[in-house]
Amino acid sequence: MRLPPLLRNKLYHRPAVFTPDNLLREARRQKALPKRRVPRICVLDPDGDLVRHLRKTGAGRLSSAWACYHTELCTFASNRAPVGVIGCAVGAPFAVLVAEELFASGCKLVVSVTSAGQILPVRPPPYFVLATRALRDEGTSYHYLRAADYARILPNVLAFARRAFAGTQIPVQEGAVWTTDAPFRETEEAVALARREGLLAVEMETAALYAFAAARRLPVLCLADVTNCMARTKGDFEKGEAEGSVAVLGLLGRIAEEWRRSGNALRGLNRAGGGAREPGFRPARA
Repeated sequence: MRLPPLLRNKLYHRPAVFTPDNLLREARRQKALPKRRVPRICVLDPDGDLVRHLRKTGAGRLSSAWACYHTELCTFASNRAPVGVIGCAVGAPFAVLVAEELFASGCKLVVSVTSAGQILPVRPPPYFVLATRALRDEGTSYHYLRAADYARILPNVLAFARRAFAGTQIPVQEGAVWTTDAPFRETEEAVALARREGLLAVEMETAALYAFAAARRLPVLCLADVTNCMARTKGDFEKGEAEGSVAVLGLLGRIAEEWRRSGNALRGLNRAGGGAREPGFRPARA
């Protein structure tokens, strides 16, 4: 049987014609924006809860450094380190598009914190899963890596995350997740299969982000915020204080602190990525 277009003619070793660097160049020209770096640590916030919390409390400000056509970048300080947050980049294609643009704009570490549905009931929601691998039940990852069942976190990023979260009182569970493009097509049979595979949660971005990270040798860390049982119980989707933002800020504070202590290893990985930076940036002002 002939392979579908998704798996044909990918030529993984060939460079792309359309690049984030060129897109951002034209966006800066049209918007009359200077070349400035975004914060070294940037967060993808698909639900937008963290961005709304930062704006509501006055802790976050819009960045003048961000030239993306589709999103806004909110900046705040975490453990005295600047952090950027982009809200509502939902789904694998959008998440990877934004991640590509973040690294092209001077970011050194992308952290994704996405809402997820529980598959294996390891504890009552809400809690976080540090995703070590993700089932590739989406399309974007196949444009970055050859076909395989899973995309995996890069080993030194996993070691970094383990150091960052060591001793935290915020519940973080390591394990595998299921990334889907179609959240309203999670059938009983598919969920049962995911349970047999030992997958902890289902979400929409991790497999694609990890495939992109592996292909480009860039540090990406994915957390699944398990907030629900797919709305099959009354009172589902309770995320915790400030829609879960207080817990997320606690984890980001640990990430920022660990970056200050031992981020050199990740910066070395970033340099190995190649083609991820555009010369001539100046530090950003929020």
